[in-house]
Amino acid sequence: MTQPRAILVTQDLSREFQGFRAVNSVNLSIAEGTVHALVGPNGAGKTTLFNLLTGFLKPSDGRIVFAGHDITGQPPERIARLGVARSFQVTSLFPQMTAREHVQLALQSGTGLGHRFWRTDKLMRRFSARAVELLDEVELAHHADRPAGTLPYGQKRALELALALALDPRLLLLDEPTAGMGLEDVERTVALVDRIREGRTVVMVEHNMTVVGSLADAVTVLQRGEVLVEGPYDRVKTDPRVIEAYLGADVA
Repeated sequence: MTQPRAILVTQDLSREFQGFRAVNSVNLSIAEGTVHALVGPNGAGKTTLFNLLTGFLKPSDGRIVFAGHDITGQPPERIARLGVARSFQVTSLFPQMTAREHVQLALQSGTGLGHRFWRTDKLMRRFSARAVELLDEVELAHHADRPAGTLPYGQKRALELALALALDPRLLLLDEPTAGMGLEDVERTVALVDRIREGRTVVMVEHNMTVVGSLADAVTVLQRGEVLVEGPYDRVKTDPRVIEAYLGADVA
């Protein structure tokens, strides 16, 4: 069976802060069309690595290659234009804007018009039908005209997924997609991510190991900024080094 090609590769990727190496010589190979989870204890370097991959931090050393493009040190907007979209752990929506308006604005940003809030309603209506399609993809079509500030937390996170999907990404990076959610919202989010992964590659930082086990084709465990273990979830979760560092014996 032919192995899928790598869509994202890092080579000896490092980031240093005043003499402290938060990420140290990390080598990743993310297979196209897979869900790849980055996990590890607090302080393992997951967020720093995520910020390096998306251009929010520049590496001290090493390279990042996405779909054949060297994106090392490139700004987030250039990386996004190449087909990388990111959702954040902390929601950053406009409370008075409707769900539809949020997605219309995200669609507009991908046309070269930029985030021009003074654009006319007529122009924004160009994106209305596609906005509703994307909202339907994350099960929010029936809330299209509801102000984002009135949505429950789980639906706000779903709306942020719709904003990322509006960029039509080849690679979707999810930062703690189930953080702060109750069990029902977690289950709904797992089903949602499983659905939208079709035709895309997903990299996610996630603490909930049940979520990781449900979604991830591959898992990279980080510790002190370095790769500790990498492989399928069922193998990683039983590795003694992982149990000691993060998961706990009861998980295995």
